[in-house]
Formats: sequence, structure tokens, C-alpha cells
Amino acid sequence: MKNVTLDVKGMTCGHCKMAVNGALTDLEGISNVEVNLETGKVEVNYDEGKVDKEKMKEAIEDQGYDVV
Repeated sequence: MKNVTLDVKGMTCGHCKMAVNGALTDLEGISNVEVNLETGKVEVNYDEGKVDKEKMKEAIEDQGYDVV
């Protein structure tokens, strides 16, 4: 398992947190997601054989947030 921290812009509330968390946990290979609204950081534990950072970025951007 690998761990990555994504910097997500545009999250402001509990709904934002749930949307990002849900989008990532729906991806195969994601084992844990922790969203911090205050810092805009999203910690993700994942299986690099099943999912990559680009797929995570796309899933978050599909929810209307920016990954920098």
C-alpha cells in the first residue's frame, strides 16, 4: 500500500468533505481516505496496482474541486 497527500482547493463544508471522500472510496484500490477541510489536504492509502494519482485527481475534479 502507498500513501499520498493531495492538495484540494474549493472544499468548504461537510458536504464537500463527503463528496471528496465518496468519490475516492468508490475507486477500486483505495483503502482509506482522510479529508481535512481546514488545510485542504486529503490523505489517501491505496494499492498502486489498482489505482493511480491521476485517477484520484479525476475523481475529485469530477466533483467540482481542484487538485493542485
